[in-house]
Amino acid sequence: MIDCLEEIFKNLIMASRALIAKNMKKIRKEIEINASAERVWHILTDFVAFPQWNPFIREIQGELKVGGKLDVYLQPSGQRGMRFHPVVLAVEPSRELCWLGRLWGIPKLFDGEHSFTIERLGTNRVRFVQQELFTGILVSPLSSTLSGAERSFVEMNEALKTLAEEST
Repeated sequence: MIDCLEEIFKNLIMASRALIAKNMKKIRKEIEINASAERVWHILTDFVAFPQWNPFIREIQGELKVGGKLDVYLQPSGQRGMRFHPVVLAVEPSRELCWLGRLWGIPKLFDGEHSFTIERLGTNRVRFVQQELFTGILVSPLSSTLSGAERSFVEMNEALKTLAEEST
């Protein structure tokens, strides 16, 4: 009897891991930039200037503080734009900005935790990492809509690098 229960428990754990993996997708793109962390942070948080340089996140408004709500308009490469209202999870100047967006504001439906991390590699050299972890029951059925996001992360990272290095 105990062997049977152990086998059932083991199968349940494997099934739940498979379900979690199916309902999760991570996109991560990084780039090295020849500029200071402070310079990259300034560009990243100068939301007013986004329309001039950012090919992915076209507009952001709101207060940049933990718990604050943002109004974000993004347009993934080759796709229609969308507006959403994420909550800021982390703000560490010259290091990290992170927010959590939810489809229609409903938790665990289609959540995206988006982060921008600046890693110092030297005095005027950083690694900029942009990543997003998508979770929720609609991730698997909607995963094809995320195809433009990877390309858009690369495009934004390259535009940030160009602007930061021009100003250095």
